[in-house]
Amino acid sequence: IVAAAATAATFLPDAAMAKGGEYGLAEGRIISLAHPVAMGGCFLATLYAGYTGLQWRQLRELGVELKSARSAAKDAEAKLKAHAGSDEASDVPPPQALVQAAATTEAVVASITEKRTQIQAGNFRDRHYQLGTILLGFGIPMALEGPVNTYMRAGKLFPGEHVYAGVGVVALWAFAASLVPEMQKGREWARYGHMGANAVTFGLFAYYQIPTGLGIAAKVIEKTKFP
Repeated sequence: IVAAAATAATFLPDAAMAKGGEYGLAEGRIISLAHPVAMGGCFLATLYAGYTGLQWRQLRELGVELKSARSAAKDAEAKLKAHAGSDEASDVPPPQALVQAAATTEAVVASITEKRTQIQAGNFRDRHYQLGTILLGFGIPMALEGPVNTYMRAGKLFPGEHVYAGVGVVALWAFAASLVPEMQKGREWARYGHMGANAVTFGLFAYYQIPTGLGIAAKVIEKTKFP
C-alpha cells in the first residue's frame, strides 16, 4: 500500500509487462503482488501497534494512579490509628467516616493493582517495540519495492493520491520512531507527537491506501501473468 506507485501502472490500458519482459520474474504477478500483500500486513501491524501502545500508556498511567491511591490509603489508615490511640477513643468505636475512608482507599488500591497486573502480563511494551521495528525494517523496504516494480513493468511512475499518501505514511513512520529517545526520557510532548503521527498514519492507510490499493491490486491481477 505505502508509496505504491508501483501498482498504479496497471491503470494503463497496455500490458502490465510494458518493458517487454526484460526484467523477467520481477514483472510477473507474484512479485507484483508482493507489495500490496506486504502493505496489507503493515496496515494490520499498524492497528495492533496502536492497541499495544495504548495499553502500555495505560500501564504507565495506572502506575501514577496507584502511587496516589497508596498515599491516600496510608493517610486514611494513619487517621484511623491516630483516633484509636487517642485518649477520647477509649472504648468508643472510631467514626464511621474514618472506617469507610480506610476501606474505600484500600479497595481502590486493590482494584488498580489487579488491573495493572493484568496489563503487565500482556507484555505490551515489548510487543509495541517489536511491531515498530517490523514496520521500519520490513514496511519501508516493501514500500519502496512498489515504485521499483512499477518502473520495471511500465517504464515510468504514476503520481497520484495513492503515492502521495504512501509517502506520507513512510515519512510518519520515520518521524514517530525518531521521537522514541525523547519518549524514553519522559518527554510528554514526544509521546503525544508519537501518538499523533501514528494516528495520521492510520488515517492515510484507511482513507487513501486501502481503497485505492485494492483497486490497483485487482488490475495487477488482471494485467499480469504467473509467475
